[in-house]
Amino acid sequence: MNIRAKLFSFLIFLSVCFSSFAQDQDLLKLVDNEKPKKEYVDYAFKSSRVIMGHSMEMIRPGVMDFRILHRFGNVNQGGYQFFGLDQATMRMGFDFGITKNLMVGIGRGTNKKEFDGFLKYRIIHQSKGPGSLPFSLLAVAGSTMQTLKWADTSRKNFLTSRLAFYGQLIVGSKITEGFTLQFAPTILHRNLVSTEKDPSDLYAVGIGARIRLSRRVSFNIDYFYRINQNLDDGTHNPLSVGFDIETGGHVFQLHFTNAIGMNERAFLTESTNNWQKGDIQFGFNLSRTFQLTKKKH
Repeated sequence: MNIRAKLFSFLIFLSVCFSSFAQDQDLLKLVDNEKPKKEYVDYAFKSSRVIMGHSMEMIRPGVMDFRILHRFGNVNQGGYQFFGLDQATMRMGFDFGITKNLMVGIGRGTNKKEFDGFLKYRIIHQSKGPGSLPFSLLAVAGSTMQTLKWADTSRKNFLTSRLAFYGQLIVGSKITEGFTLQFAPTILHRNLVSTEKDPSDLYAVGIGARIRLSRRVSFNIDYFYRINQNLDDGTHNPLSVGFDIETGGHVFQLHFTNAIGMNERAFLTESTNNWQKGDIQFGFNLSRTFQLTKKKH
């Protein structure tokens, strides 16, 4: 065999080896791509609120959630009050997604002309795959300020007496596509209380659940058990049940509740209605999201 034939044979050999190596690399890439990846679990609830309380859901970065909340009067007032629809209290709020794990919100309600604000941070995001955790953990800090004129002007009143503060941890899991459950231990501090028997620091545990009924409709339950509330103040643990209906950029929350107020201070300390006596209010929450910044891909 002459030199030219040997060189040609050697080049063919190198070509075969290179092709085999390239095919092996492609196969290795396919194997790597088939490895399970960590996936975050979202849409545990359709809204950042279960009904009354915060949910484990977050607003996405650059999104504003404009919320209008209505509570009507007691249904058992009868036809003269049009089953409570002749009376109404409301709250208007604006919630903003700052980062993937941080959101803030402000609002103002007609009940006691009260302003409120909060900050919510997600510490752990529920996920699936390698290194995943089957639950989410969030922390919420908020405050409220009443601006109603003082009923007693004979004594000196302070601005700080109008303030209340609350802190909350939310531990929840989207257990299946059709069921979500969360717990929310909460502490509420009031700078001014009505009587000596009323605790300045009120402890409570919230329970929230969502049951999926269809792609756009879910059934929600929202309940707070107060641990050290004054048993003689005539108030009850707030319980709300209702439906979330998603229509594009809107989420309608239609519900029945015994809570009059629409922030943590109000519904934890002023829910004078009693479910057992039929003191139930119909209400709705309307949520409309707006994309304020350009989406990041």
